[in-house]
Amino acid sequence: MSAVVLFNKPYGVLCQFSPQAGRQTLKNFIPHANVYPVGRLDADSEGLVLLTADGALQHRIADPRHKHAKTYLVQVEGVPSENALDQLRQGLRLGEITTQPAEARLADEPLWLWPRTPPIRERRAIPTAWLELRLQEGKNRQVRHMTAAVGLPTLRLIRYSVSDWTIEGLAPGQWRAIEVESPASRRPPPARSAAHRGRIREGRQ
Repeated sequence: MSAVVLFNKPYGVLCQFSPQAGRQTLKNFIPHANVYPVGRLDADSEGLVLLTADGALQHRIADPRHKHAKTYLVQVEGVPSENALDQLRQGLRLGEITTQPAEARLADEPLWLWPRTPPIRERRAIPTAWLELRLQEGKNRQVRHMTAAVGLPTLRLIRYSVSDWTIEGLAPGQWRAIEVESPASRRPPPARSAAHRGRIREGRQ
């Protein structure tokens, strides 16, 4: 078994342990030694960050081939049209990359939502809306680039879950540690040579 730390990263906190003058980092919140974040979350994003000391587990969670989907709650400027949602669902061309198809839907403002410091920029003449996006990948600032590409600038971004792990019950700045099975413990036994297999067969005759 391996330990995984679930941390609800507040706005403005850098997703690193190395100190940076005038900025809070993971070191200000996480007392565990030798754990490392699984992927990154930008300073201006909030929500779930996973940390572990198990390199094999870290790789498995981060590798998109293992389909650990990430769910984001996104407050955007403007009212999403069905066409915009369809573009998000089908995949978008963003410079040199094309995003994979995503799950995208309109969502209500979460009842558990905490106030952000500083608050988002709001303009009286422009309404805002919430989206729920579920992605199988996580390229640099991908969600922000996706919503901007369909005319919906991101105002607030919260990662709610990675696979089955969520921030439920965690206030900003809080963490909890859980035990999960390490991929190393599920490795198959080493392959036996043909000569060795032959000796086993001979012994059974």
